[in-house]
Amino acid sequence: MGAVIPAPGSSPVRVRFCPSPTGTPHVGLIRTALFNWAYARHTGGTLVFRIEDTDAARDSEESYQQLLDALRWLGLDWDEGVEVGGPHEPYRQSQRADIYQ
Repeated sequence: MGAVIPAPGSSPVRVRFCPSPTGTPHVGLIRTALFNWAYARHTGGTLVFRIEDTDAARDSEESYQQLLDALRWLGLDWDEGVEVGGPHEPYRQSQRADIYQ
């Protein structure tokens, strides 16, 4: 099946996956990642992977690594975001505080 062509004058599809690294990735999180990845690929759009690491009491680097490992194990890739960069860096919310001042 080919990519869906956006209607004339419409914006390209841009979806995001923005988990909080607060524990082992659960099935709902993975389902969302799969859906957004599949939709972006189907439409020829862009998948953005951003980390919502703003809960300092619960966020952990171990959980962040588990997210990356799970997505890579599934064979998912992203066009913009953590580990790959892009025009809206940084993609870890904890590093964007100055932008919002």
